[in-house]
Amino acid sequence: MKATRSLFAGLLLLLAICGVAIHAARGQSGAGTHAGAGAPTPKKAEEQFKNIQTLKGIPADQLIPTMQFITASLGVECDFCHVQGAFEKDDKKPKQTARKMMEMMFAINKDSFEGHREVTCYSCHRGSTDPVATPVVAAEDSKEAAPEARKGEDKEVPGPSANDLFDKYVQALGGAAAIDKTTSRVVKGSIDFGGKQFPVDVYSQDTGKRASFMHMPEGDSITVFDGHGGWLGAPGRPIREMHGPDLDGAAIDADLHFATHVKQMFTETQVRGTEKVGDHNVWLVVGRREGKPPLQLYFDAQSGLLLRLIRYGETALGRLPTQVDYADYRDVNGVKVPFRWTLARPSGRFTIQASEVKQNVPVDDTKFARPPAPPEESKAPPK
Repeated sequence: MKATRSLFAGLLLLLAICGVAIHAARGQSGAGTHAGAGAPTPKKAEEQFKNIQTLKGIPADQLIPTMQFITASLGVECDFCHVQGAFEKDDKKPKQTARKMMEMMFAINKDSFEGHREVTCYSCHRGSTDPVATPVVAAEDSKEAAPEARKGEDKEVPGPSANDLFDKYVQALGGAAAIDKTTSRVVKGSIDFGGKQFPVDVYSQDTGKRASFMHMPEGDSITVFDGHGGWLGAPGRPIREMHGPDLDGAAIDADLHFATHVKQMFTETQVRGTEKVGDHNVWLVVGRREGKPPLQLYFDAQSGLLLRLIRYGETALGRLPTQVDYADYRDVNGVKVPFRWTLARPSGRFTIQASEVKQNVPVDDTKFARPPAPPEESKAPPK
């Protein structure tokens, strides 16, 4: 029973961090930025949280992702540094050590790299609380560094241009006319997390709205983006508002016309050459966006279909990656749609298999409505 609760808790945490990215990647350059003129100035971390010392001045909505970056870099959970239920306390020595380590990291980047963030927690820790000071012996199957980690390769290579690959992607899906005619999508399927499976329903509209409902024994885990803002809900937990990277990722997931919008997303694109995604040869395109981390898009060299997307969430200490792999493309009303997705982050991974996809069907707008706040508990003294 304890293992089951732990599994559910882990899944809810991963979904709360990642959202249920049920769709192929979809987004526009302006999606996820909804602070219109006259919007209030975002709070700083010290204005919203207690006892902020080293991270004073960062946006409040970056604090939690920054903590997630630390847990991923050291391979620990929150209670390694924090007192559960009293996160502001300084009772634990690792919390005091973490502050010193962050100050050291900031100083290294300032003094040695002209203020550019070249060194992060992960540079030394690599998933361990104790940095490795001695080189390890070569393994039989050494893994190549991820493209984001490679230096000195920030240039174009001979081959098709990014626009050529984008055009081939549109044609592989069924053509621009068929894609742009998609007004809604309803997906039914299952999610596999740690060998456990749960039903999932997802509803999308071409107005940039998306709502996913994962049906768990305790109740539904819900992720909603209404085209402007978003929130996540889990059984027995208060609604969590989306901020920053959450909104950016949700807007990407919610755009049903990503393939025909992709050219307008980026201020600059580069084709970095060919790589492997499973057994497929792919072209890697890196797209840079104004004021946001880059996207990495992996297009099948033969079919032209998008097989992988990597996006990053910005934190005060480094970037948190989210990788989505797409497979099992099938034709639905003249448009090819991936029926399987695997979403992975440092905190874990899950796979979603769609059993049914319908397009251009009515979707009730209440699916995207914010749930009412729970009634306040009575403050009357017990009799």
